Amino acid sequence: MEKVPMTAAGYAALDAELRLLKTTERPAIIEAISEAREHGDLSENAEYHAARERQSFVEGRIKEIEGLMSRADVIDPVKVAGDTIKFGATVKLVDEDTEEEKVFQIVGEVEADVENGKLNIRSPLARALIGKAEGDSVEVMTPGGGRCYEVLKIDYV
Repeated sequence: MEKVPMTAAGYAALDAELRLLKTTERPAIIEAISEAREHGDLSENAEYHAARERQSFVEGRIKEIEGLMSRADVIDPVKVAGDTIKFGATVKLVDEDTEEEKVFQIVGEVEADVENGKLNIRSPLARALIGKAEGDSVEVMTPGGGRCYEVLKIDYV
């Protein structure tokens, strides 16, 4: 089985979601199914079918999270700190064309969220940044075309 790299914060978020699904969602669905059964004929009972569909989704998500957590390789960014960009680094970049500054943390696929500054380790930009140091320039092909960035700062928090 392939290990799934993630930060401690990503692992904690998965754990919190798993607890919510098991302690809140699952009992609520069981209650909804029970109530829907009391309404009689299940073949034409929309509430019953909706609850069963929700149950299927929740159980699938629980299995998915448990699988991810069992294969998790939790990496502490502080322990891998250095002068170059590695997994877990928080990187401040400047777009060399627009002078727009951006800050990204390089994280695992599971916790990636570009809009909140969490960049997937497998993304083209993250792959281009790995191994670079402050002051280095990076050229990367994105869906919107080629982009050039300069690394302004690297932090391991």
